[in-house]
Amino acid sequence: MDCVALFMLLFLPGLHWTAAEETSWTYTGMVGQSEWSEHYPECGGTSQSPVDVVTTQTKYDPALTPLTPLGYSQHGNQPFTLYNNGHTAVIELPDWMSLGGLPWLFSAVQMHLHWGNGGPSYGGSEHTINGQSAEAELHVLHYNSELYPNMSAAMTQRDGLAVLGILIVTGEETNPAFNNIINYLSRIRHANQKVFIPAFDVQSLLPEDLGRYYRYNGSLTTPPCYQSVIWSLFNERVQISKAQLLKMETILFSSKAGDPDRMLLQDNYRATQPLNHRAVFASFTAESGKELTSGEVTAIVIGIMCGCVGLAVIVRFIIKTIRFFTLLHHETVAVNRWHSSPTRTRLALINCVVCNIPFWIEKCL
Repeated sequence: MDCVALFMLLFLPGLHWTAAEETSWTYTGMVGQSEWSEHYPECGGTSQSPVDVVTTQTKYDPALTPLTPLGYSQHGNQPFTLYNNGHTAVIELPDWMSLGGLPWLFSAVQMHLHWGNGGPSYGGSEHTINGQSAEAELHVLHYNSELYPNMSAAMTQRDGLAVLGILIVTGEETNPAFNNIINYLSRIRHANQKVFIPAFDVQSLLPEDLGRYYRYNGSLTTPPCYQSVIWSLFNERVQISKAQLLKMETILFSSKAGDPDRMLLQDNYRATQPLNHRAVFASFTAESGKELTSGEVTAIVIGIMCGCVGLAVIVRFIIKTIRFFTLLHHETVAVNRWHSSPTRTRLALINCVVCNIPFWIEKCL
């Protein structure tokens, strides 16, 4: 990677641009979200991100094949860099990690997180689905290395960037993969602090199902809001524990270490933006239902098999019961005729009963 690209990596905050900033932006306050467009004109563009994905209005596109992380799990021995840029926690990625399944090859740049404040108000993710937020969101940023020489050249081009969006929800179980990041946040508590952390399998942060996602053209979610991003928002959520989320929400500061007033780094997510007639495509159909794990598929198959066996046993029991009562009925009729018939007929009835052929009784008679 050349010097210009390396410079960009060190100072591009999340999906942010700080190297050329003239104004220090924030999520709230004097230069908050509502004022971004005054200082960064593209933030007022018609193809901004994030967006609310209304699933009933998405369009199925069979050409959207499963995304293919290349080299995500082959992290090598070189450590990753974890960096607090005052807006989020950034993990810089080696450019030999890349993403397939797109029209071009995209090389990895970095990944970062967005979260809320741990309060009663629900929110933290940038994208929403059917108006519902998740507790946090992970973004993995790539640049089009097939068409452009570096990140700085690609980020202003309409087909220059590709970002994976992963919605994060909470549960009771700890997610070990996210501890590769969360356990080191205490070392970068203040803005501009940086630390080396052990490399890990980046793919372990992603959902298991990489084939079900939403695709649309959008922008960086922070200034300068370049409208150059091909977004892929996964349908499957990733789960972390409540304790992991709480640590993420309360441990970092947006202020520098020497600042007299320390400010917690919270609510670092942008509000959803208008679609403005943009299409949101889906790689799957609504009729396909929710995704099933291999365990769920196995359980369904076993359940169907057990149901079929149970049904066969019940049918067999019913048939045998009908045959039993039919035999009993014919034998009762035969006995009644025995008492009301002459000696010759009685002998015939005895032969029929002994032979266990009740349905021939009439012929015997």
